Amino acid sequence: MADFFKDFELTTIRVGDGALRLRRGGSGPPLLLLHGNPQTHAMWHAVAPALAENYTLVCPDLRGYGESFKPGPTADHAPYAKVAMARDMAELMTALGHERFGVVSHDRGARVAHRLAIDNPGRVQSLAIMDIVPTIEHFERTDMAFALGYYHWFWFAQPHPFPEDLINAAPEIWFHKHVSREPKPPSFFRDEALADYLAAIRRPDSIMGMCEDYRAAASIDLQHDRASRAEKRRVECPMLVLWGAKGYIGTWYDPLAIWREYCSAEVAGSAVNSGHYLAEEAPEEVLAHLRGFLP
Repeated sequence: MADFFKDFELTTIRVGDGALRLRRGGSGPPLLLLHGNPQTHAMWHAVAPALAENYTLVCPDLRGYGESFKPGPTADHAPYAKVAMARDMAELMTALGHERFGVVSHDRGARVAHRLAIDNPGRVQSLAIMDIVPTIEHFERTDMAFALGYYHWFWFAQPHPFPEDLINAAPEIWFHKHVSREPKPPSFFRDEALADYLAAIRRPDSIMGMCEDYRAAASIDLQHDRASRAEKRRVECPMLVLWGAKGYIGTWYDPLAIWREYCSAEVAGSAVNSGHYLAEEAPEEVLAHLRGFLP
C-alpha cells in the first residue's frame, strides 16, 4: 500500500451534522473530489496523485458512505437529500479554509456536486461530472431501457428495510453483481480500494445510507430539483461532462445537450473509452480531460 494515496493525510473532520472521513494532499488551488456508489473516496486513487501535483485535493466519503456519518432512515428522507449532502461539502471546504474551489465528481457524488454548484454559485469555480445526467431528467424520461438498466434506482428506493434486508443477507455477492454483473469484482478495482468498498458494504448502516440516498433521489430531491428549475437556478460555472462510451448514458441521452439546459456557462466534454467507472477504468484519459479543463 506504499503508493496508495502516497503523501495524503487520512483524517476525520466534523461538519454541522456529523463527521466526514477524508483524504487530503497536494498543493495549489483547492479541488474537491466526490465519489459514487457503492464506493468511497478510494475510487480516486488512480487520478489523485497526478492531480495533487497541481491542486490541493480534498477527497471525502459522502454522508451515508464509507466511514462518514450515517443518519438513520426518516419518512421524508431529508437527511439524504442532495441539499443536505451538498451542505456537508460546503461546510467541509469552509472548515479547511477553502472559500472557492473546483469540484470533480462521479455518479452519486456528481448529483451532490450538481446541487452544491446550484446552492453555492459564488464558491464552485468549475464542475466536472462523470456518467450522469440530472436526476430529474432520468425520472422524467424513464422508459423500459432505463427501468431495466438502472433497476436498482427503483429497488433501493423501496421502503426501509426491504432492500437493506436482502442486501445484508449476502453483501459481497450483491456488490460483485452490482458493479460488474459478474460473481467477482472488475479487474480495474485496485485491491486497496476494493477492500475499502467491501469494508463499507459489510456494515448494515452503510447499506441503509445507500438506500436512503436513492429514496431521497426519488422523492425530496425531485421536489428540490423542480423548485430550482421553476426558479431558473442553474449551474453558473464552466462544466466538463464525461461519460463512459461502453455505458448507458451516451446511448440513452445526449449528455451535453441536456447539461446545457442546466448550466448558464460553457459546457464541454465527451465520451471516455470506459464503462461506468471512468476514473478507475481509464484514469489517463480522465486526467487528460481534467488537465484541459481545470483552471
